[in-house]
Amino acid sequence: MRQAQTITMVRGERTTLTKANDKSYSLRTTVPKGISNQLDLKEGDSIIWKLVPSENKFMIVVEP
Repeated sequence: MRQAQTITMVRGERTTLTKANDKSYSLRTTVPKGISNQLDLKEGDSIIWKLVPSENKFMIVVEP
């Protein structure tokens, strides 16, 4: 199992959402190369998405 890492992206990275397929309401995006390298993500890996309230905004937490 991978060890937990804290990654801070000062400038952030922007990706574009696209429709996953014609029969779904799901959206798809690309994991930026810098993040996939830091988390050592490979094709076929699963990630967990969590929406976490933080003050007056939401943060997305991604766990490999």
